[in-house]
Amino acid sequence: MTMTELTRSLYELVVDTSTRIPSDAIGALNAGFEREEPGTQSGIAAATIRQNIAMAREAVLPICQDTGMPTFHINAPVGYDVLALEDAIREAIVQATADGKLRPNSVDSITGKNSGNNLGPGTPVIHVHPWRESFVEVRLLLKGGGCENKNAQYALPSTLEGLGRADRDLEGVKKAIMHALWQAQGQGCSSGIIGVCIGGDRASGYDFAKQQLFRRLDDTNPDPELAELEAWVLEEANQMHVGMMGFGGNATLMACKIGKLNRLPASFFVSVAYNCWAFRRQGIRLDPATGQITDWLYRDSDEPELIEIATAKAGGARVVELTPPVSEAQIRDLKVGDVVVINGLMHTGRDALHHYLLHNPCPIDMRDQVLYHCGPVMVQENGGWTVKAAGPTTSIREEPYEADLMKKLGFRVVIGKGGMGDRTLQGLVEHGGVYLNAIGGAAQYYARCVEAVEGVDLLEELGVPEAMWHLRVKGFAAIVTMDSHGNSLHKEVRDRTFIELQEIGSQIAS
Repeated sequence: MTMTELTRSLYELVVDTSTRIPSDAIGALNAGFEREEPGTQSGIAAATIRQNIAMAREAVLPICQDTGMPTFHINAPVGYDVLALEDAIREAIVQATADGKLRPNSVDSITGKNSGNNLGPGTPVIHVHPWRESFVEVRLLLKGGGCENKNAQYALPSTLEGLGRADRDLEGVKKAIMHALWQAQGQGCSSGIIGVCIGGDRASGYDFAKQQLFRRLDDTNPDPELAELEAWVLEEANQMHVGMMGFGGNATLMACKIGKLNRLPASFFVSVAYNCWAFRRQGIRLDPATGQITDWLYRDSDEPELIEIATAKAGGARVVELTPPVSEAQIRDLKVGDVVVINGLMHTGRDALHHYLLHNPCPIDMRDQVLYHCGPVMVQENGGWTVKAAGPTTSIREEPYEADLMKKLGFRVVIGKGGMGDRTLQGLVEHGGVYLNAIGGAAQYYARCVEAVEGVDLLEELGVPEAMWHLRVKGFAAIVTMDSHGNSLHKEVRDRTFIELQEIGSQIAS
């Protein structure tokens, strides 16, 4: 494709956003890394995250395989050709998708058909605002589905689990924000970053909450009350001990940014936009005449480096290698806390495939096999498929299906992130299965474990992310967090942090 200068600039913005953590977020990540203790499960997660960020930057490939919903916020001079800019954005998005810098994520909500190029009604999201400056400013947020699903909105007054009544006052706002953080657990790939809007209506509140994520993470809120609230939330959140990936460590929140809007007398909304550690947000200034980039908004000349992290195994955890097919005896031998290394064949499957398999025969024999909750970024090269990114997706979405499919198909190992619920846990006990938590967002770390793509099923029907890919891997490591004996690290952390949440609620009330 022959690009105009404007399209090239926007393509560069998209690629940079997908593959590099911005300067201000590196400092926030470092603070989170320093909170986690080496040799703990959260420490292992931090070390993996750091390694993945470096891999993505070096290879210029997606940090996380879920490259999210591209959301552009644009300020343009009065009289500027905004329609041409929007056309160029779409061209850049299509090219970035073809090049494996974005995953095709635009799905028809009725037919389930993936457009394949990230274009479709509402995709990408483009907000344009006129201003009196002489240059064009384009900001881009790539926010994945896992953390998008952990957004929360509260209509006060409300009664909140663990916190009691949240009234229409500052104490009620605090309770709503803390509840939003608690409910995210590891499913939003903590340690997180949140944007908050106090007020507005339902639509404007969510939009303004997400706009807070375009602020620099190291800024100070010009509103003293909101600045004080941001500092309070950051301090208290990290006393909740959700930790990296929800493993119960010390780093629950990296940054909190809060704005406020006036509201109707009858409404009091608190809207929370939760973002994962893979904070993919960047911005550029453009010369309106040439389309060239004149400045990057979140690149610093003295950009900090990610700190080094010790990579000791969690508490001297036992390391077990498995080569599929795996026996029930091998699975029953595993316990929560073990590190499992997969060598051999695994098969991807997420939302659409789970629904499909519930009503149709499986294309392959899955007995004693490994099911990986993953929607990879795939590109056709040299007559075959290449994995460009392959981290885990949030598993809780498959909770309605997993136990039934385990019984029907006989697979024994489920890999994902964020854990699953009681029904799946009972299925693991009953059928001799295990759940392994891979590190969310570590798309390059896991992609490099793939030695070969041995085939794909249901590609035409389901699209790239939802198809059933057959991947031969070596050295694919993940932590046992749910075992066949009824133990769940996720339930333990949720119960423990619920006590912390109650204590925070008591402090707010007093």
